[in-house]
Amino acid sequence: MVRSTPLPEGLGRAPFTVYESRALAVPPKRLRAKNLSDGGRLIYLPAGRPLEVIERARVLAAATPGAWVSHETAAVLTPLGLPPWMGQCLTIHLSKPHELPRVRRSGVTGHRVRLIPGELTDIGGIPVTAPPRTWLDLAAVLPLNYLIAMGDQLIRIPRPGLENRSEPYAYKEGLRLLIRQHPNMKGVEKARLALDEMRVGADSFPETFLRLALIDARLPEPELQLRLDPHDDCSPAADLGYRRFRLAVQYDGAHHLTREQQSRDNRRDEAFRGAGWAYFKVNADDLAERFEGLIARMKSILRRVP
Repeated sequence: MVRSTPLPEGLGRAPFTVYESRALAVPPKRLRAKNLSDGGRLIYLPAGRPLEVIERARVLAAATPGAWVSHETAAVLTPLGLPPWMGQCLTIHLSKPHELPRVRRSGVTGHRVRLIPGELTDIGGIPVTAPPRTWLDLAAVLPLNYLIAMGDQLIRIPRPGLENRSEPYAYKEGLRLLIRQHPNMKGVEKARLALDEMRVGADSFPETFLRLALIDARLPEPELQLRLDPHDDCSPAADLGYRRFRLAVQYDGAHHLTREQQSRDNRRDEAFRGAGWAYFKVNADDLAERFEGLIARMKSILRRVP
């Protein structure tokens, strides 16, 4: 039996590579102890514990020289948001430059791509495609409406005090340059179409889908983050609406269920209704029916406006 002597600090509680064990002078026989399991070529795992996506991504990237985390896995780590049928990360997506062989190992979906300096970022020591490049990588597999929604998340202005950043992930001009730099990528034409339809102001995928549904129904393009008083930055704001028609819409997602958020929502709702606006609140049920009921009610109101 191999004795389970304590591993150095940083090993044993998370997956690690044989390179990391060698750097810390761990004897090879220690790696055969029962509290470790074989994670595949060059990888060891803590026995009996399921691994988080970020743990799998870190160790697989570390065991694959020249590779970085990309595509669907990169979107999960950012997070940019993905369709409900994606994001389970049954495999980890790793990319390499064209001049290196494609990653071939169990649990990995490998890609060979052209990478330009500046298209990678670092998440907890893991090399990961930066959000703009992740968006472009996924253009080939995402439906157009989801690509637009993910793009809206790239260019939206972060909420002060709620996020660890003050600038958008990208600006439209930067994305336009990114597309020009990769003219032969699969999905690049779809990315161009999505870019034309992206707008600053949607805080979630459903808000983008709501805007797109209104446009598809031949309603005017709505104003996003519509403030009751456009000259007051502290004035209550609805997700979108039409100032000319005094009509506003708010999408209530899961975060609106908290007590604090509900109090803020109630004050906003009362402010719009008290000012005489037609004010609608929608949720996931409305999203499931593509906002058809909402659109019918809005059209009925707009037909009565001179």
